Amino acid sequence: MNKKYFLLLFLLSIYSPLKAQLQLSEYAEVSIVTAGPGEELYEAFGHSAIRIKDPVLKLDLIYNYGMFDFNQPNFYTNFAKGNMIYSLARYDFKYFIASYRRDKRWLKEQVLNLTKQEKQHYFKFLENNALPENSNYQYDPYFDNCATKLRDITKTILGDKVIFDDNNLEKNLTFRQLTNNEIPWNSWGTFGLNLIAGTKLDEQATFEQYMYLPDYVYSSFKSATVFIKNQPQELIKNEIVLLNFKEKEAKISIFNPFLIFSLIALLGIYITYKDFKNNKRTKSLDFTLFFVTGLIGCALFFLWFFSTHSTAPNNFNLLWAFAPNVVIAFLLLKTHQPKWLKRYMQLLLLFLAIIPVLWIVEIQVFPVLIIPLLMLLAVRYYYLSKRIIDL
Repeated sequence: MNKKYFLLLFLLSIYSPLKAQLQLSEYAEVSIVTAGPGEELYEAFGHSAIRIKDPVLKLDLIYNYGMFDFNQPNFYTNFAKGNMIYSLARYDFKYFIASYRRDKRWLKEQVLNLTKQEKQHYFKFLENNALPENSNYQYDPYFDNCATKLRDITKTILGDKVIFDDNNLEKNLTFRQLTNNEIPWNSWGTFGLNLIAGTKLDEQATFEQYMYLPDYVYSSFKSATVFIKNQPQELIKNEIVLLNFKEKEAKISIFNPFLIFSLIALLGIYITYKDFKNNKRTKSLDFTLFFVTGLIGCALFFLWFFSTHSTAPNNFNLLWAFAPNVVIAFLLLKTHQPKWLKRYMQLLLLFLAIIPVLWIVEIQVFPVLIIPLLMLLAVRYYYLSKRIIDL
């Protein structure tokens, strides 16, 4: 959600808690609302929310668990630590649909097949969640987000009366595959998401875990069954296309990561070739490679050991983004090098050799985008391991 609308929507969400005591009429509807992807990375997966409408009470509210504010105190520090606080905002549906109409993103509504009592339970649950003391929650992009909330709330209210059917879903996909299917492979977003995620993302997701993505909330609810008076019926009573915009296609920048990394790799390998021919060492190249990979490694090390991000641990990107490189970078600025540095280069080569093994056996799938960088690092490390003591 764009930060400039947060305060407005937050203020709109502050209704009297007495609304929780209202009794919905028999004409009330509870709906799952799914939005298509937007242009920002945090919009690339779409969005899900719950709508409650009662024409008798002239009530039309959206319950949106996707609210966050860049201006929160220590937002970026908390984000790095995994302490991401999102909020439930409740406001008039007209503001919700207006924002998607402005952004030209499609919007679909699935009206749930519920009894009057079940509708009331939804309303009471959401109204209680919307209270200021209850509205915040610890966000997790894979296990507790705006989409999983809808699944969990529905299971809480309907219990074993609802059955989500996985017959129409492609099975045995990992979290990484599910994520990568939603965004272009050759984008900075794909690179970043795969860079900071460890082996947790390579675990197979259950079909209910697929519902961290709004698309799978939509498809899973569409094929779900609910028991009413002990008789199985379709959970979705009616489906409405609220906004019929064409789905936005993610734009790949001309300065995409594969192009940039390939150019860097070609330049670095060419410089290494010239160094070999001239029996020299380009210190600026070594400093840049070691400092940048070491800096990235420090960030990944922090995320693994000092953050609560659920997917950050066991991240073998540290094999190429090796944190001690940030120190070695300064050592490589000197003319004369210690003998142990040759062993260090051989260790780095060993780490690079481990990566394809982990990749092939699918312990961790690495971003394809880093292949040019791995080639550059292998060539440079090998050259340094053979010549560094002499140069």
